[in-house]
Amino acid sequence: MIEVQIDDARWVGFEALASRAADAVFDAVGLDRDVWLVSVLACDDARIQVLNADFREKDGATNVLSWPAQDLAAVGAGDKPDAPVPDPMGESELGDVAISFDTCAREAAEAACDFDDHVAHLMIHGTLHLLGYDHIRDADATLMETLEVQILGKLGLCDPYTV
Repeated sequence: MIEVQIDDARWVGFEALASRAADAVFDAVGLDRDVWLVSVLACDDARIQVLNADFREKDGATNVLSWPAQDLAAVGAGDKPDAPVPDPMGESELGDVAISFDTCAREAAEAACDFDDHVAHLMIHGTLHLLGYDHIRDADATLMETLEVQILGKLGLCDPYTV
C-alpha cells in the first residue's frame, strides 16, 4: 500500500497512478501489498532539490529519489537483491519515494511521451530502488531495467529505454 503526501497541487490524480505503479511492482516481485508500505512525496523541483542536496550531496533537482527502509542490495553485480523482511507485528515499511512534477513534466515533454506514463515508470523505478535494485553497475542496471520493462509491459506501457 502507499501513503501519499501531495505538496504541489499540479499532481492531479497522482495517488491512483502511484498506487497502480507500486501494486505492479509488488505483483512482479511477489510482495503482499497489504503488508508493505511505501510513503510517497509528490513535490516540485524546489523541494526535491533540497532533498537531493541534503541526502545525496548533489545540487540540483532530479526526477525521483528513494530511501529504502532496509539495505537489500545484492553483493554480486547482476544478482537479485535480498527479499525484504516483514515486521512480524504487522505493517512493514519499504521506504520513502519523492518525485518532482517539474522534472517529470520536462522529461516527458523532451521525450515526447505521455506524462502519466513517464510518472508511472519513475514510480516503478523508485519502488524498485526500495527493494534493493540499482543501476550503478552495468549488470545491476540490466537487471533493474529488464524488470522495469516487464512491469511497464504488464501495465500496457512502452519501453522507455528504446525511445
